[in-house]
Amino acid sequence: MIIYNITVNVSLELVDEWLKWMKDTHIPNVMKTNIFISANINRVISKSDTGITYAIAYKCQTLKDLQRYEITFARKIRDEYNLKYAQSAPTFRTIMEILDEF
Repeated sequence: MIIYNITVNVSLELVDEWLKWMKDTHIPNVMKTNIFISANINRVISKSDTGITYAIAYKCQTLKDLQRYEITFARKIRDEYNLKYAQSAPTFRTIMEILDEF
């Protein structure tokens, strides 16, 4: 199982707008690709003067599935995100493989 994690630091003045857009538009658009089997949005608990940090975790079956997402869908979805939030909510991505669950 693969977790595709996007970490985002959202400026304080945009948190409510950003969360609404993520829940109503962005995450549903990613899930419509039928690549991921689940998604969750998490708030990173830390003290930051620059905003609030979130981690959006998408889960898919294989690395091949994630590669298909990257090739087929990611550019359009990222472009939509960057038009709205590239400056006020920058992102970085991490890919993890679940080795075991307890």
